[in-house]
Amino acid sequence: MSTLSTSLPGGTWTLGDLTVTRFGYGAMQLAGPGVMGPPADHDSALAVLREAVELGITHIDTSDAYGPRVTNQLIREALHPYPEPLRIVTKVGATRDQQGGWPPARQPEDLRRAVHDNLEALGLDVLDLVNLRLGNAQGPQPGSVAEPFETLVELQRQGLIRHLGVSNATAEQVAEAQAIAPIVCVQNMYNLAYRHDDKLIDELAEKDIAYVPFFPLGGFSPLQSSALSAVASRLGATPMSVALAWLLHRSPNILLIPGTSSTAHLRENVAGAGLSLSGEELAELDKIG
Repeated sequence: MSTLSTSLPGGTWTLGDLTVTRFGYGAMQLAGPGVMGPPADHDSALAVLREAVELGITHIDTSDAYGPRVTNQLIREALHPYPEPLRIVTKVGATRDQQGGWPPARQPEDLRRAVHDNLEALGLDVLDLVNLRLGNAQGPQPGSVAEPFETLVELQRQGLIRHLGVSNATAEQVAEAQAIAPIVCVQNMYNLAYRHDDKLIDELAEKDIAYVPFFPLGGFSPLQSSALSAVASRLGATPMSVALAWLLHRSPNILLIPGTSSTAHLRENVAGAGLSLSGEELAELDKIG
């Protein structure tokens, strides 16, 4: 969808007027255990971010709630001043408590504070893309998004946000947000075994709206499937590589943001996502979900 050249698997996609590599990087794992506190190895965390940019990745996903504030500070330390093609995507709508929970923070004052906190921590004057995180740790929950989303639209009008998206959202909430203002992406849980958003992905693709799966490899419970293992074995690849490659094959509007705190693992993810899958293999994998 653009002329940006990249050797990364999947090529590129355009978020509004911002071109990004479909293979991106999710920074959540750079924080400490439970996404709380500093990384075990500060220098390694910086090295992963720099390696991502060296590999040509132009889409980094973060949130000021990670740590909290840890991943944004690492991103700034490693990469600021940011190279021109790099786009940093963040989300607001949840905070952290002392127990490591993710309580919602979607009142207008919460969202205004979160946007300014992200700007300050990242060292930016404007955020490329802000996703409104909905639902809770158990997943999407029904309910109107009008008040929080309209707050972000107002911050966008003030010039603090370029583009908007929603995260952890139901299909109805996606439609409600779209009726209020344009969105350029939806970020929901989705992977080879968790296929609840199949219809939504296809609808978004028709509108050139990106779909960004979080937990593309299963999250805290890695994907387990005999069919996945069988295909991986035949290809001489890891199951996780096949799972990433399947996502890029699934739809052209899917953008990947697998996370890791290891440069070696980052390179493995990039190589794995570039696997070529035959029609027969794709059909076999499609049955898993």
